[in-house]
Amino acid sequence: MTAAAPAPETVAAAATRLGRPVTADQAGLLAAYLDQLVKWNRKMNLVGKADWRSVLETLVVDSLYLADFLDGLDLPDEPLTLDLGAGAGLPGIPLRALWQAGRYRLVEVREKRVLFMRSVLGRLGLPETAVFHGRAEDVIKRPEDRGGSGGQPADLILSRAFMPWEKLLDFVSPMLARTGLLVILSNDPPPAPDQLPEGWRSGAHADYPAAGTTRYFWSLSPA
Repeated sequence: MTAAAPAPETVAAAATRLGRPVTADQAGLLAAYLDQLVKWNRKMNLVGKADWRSVLETLVVDSLYLADFLDGLDLPDEPLTLDLGAGAGLPGIPLRALWQAGRYRLVEVREKRVLFMRSVLGRLGLPETAVFHGRAEDVIKRPEDRGGSGGQPADLILSRAFMPWEKLLDFVSPMLARTGLLVILSNDPPPAPDQLPEGWRSGAHADYPAAGTTRYFWSLSPA
């Protein structure tokens, strides 16, 4: 028996219980994403065995709180954002249901996940949101019509378990604007300023409840 698709009002109620209410329009986008994720997940194991409620409570919850965190950062009015290792569209696709500033590129090398994200984006119609299929280090080299940045460095880079942050700093340096920000989604609190390598400084950080524990956002920028 196929599980029923989540109704927008049910998703809205669940988001409120998680501590981050959403509008009716946002709930509709989130419900559509969750419906597609669960359907595709049966065939290609995008997020392990999970129903839409558990996906919302353990994965999408990050995107809900991330939208507010990004609103508080000093970013250009129309930032270019790179979401590294986007996988099943997390945090990016549900994030874009709530936070739609500028251009957003979901960067993913695995073809099946790219197909899933492109299919979902075709249904949701999220503005200025595209998938780049390829290695993360190549995204700024590709033209915009191929999901790249057209040579423009990013104003914002998001990383959720893409690689350890100590290695990530050198990796993203060629992609990040001199005034850009790197935001890391983590199960651990931010490092102390004296733990950062020369050339980087710590910025805003926040914590939030998720799946019975505490998770963290923290930003870093070129010094």
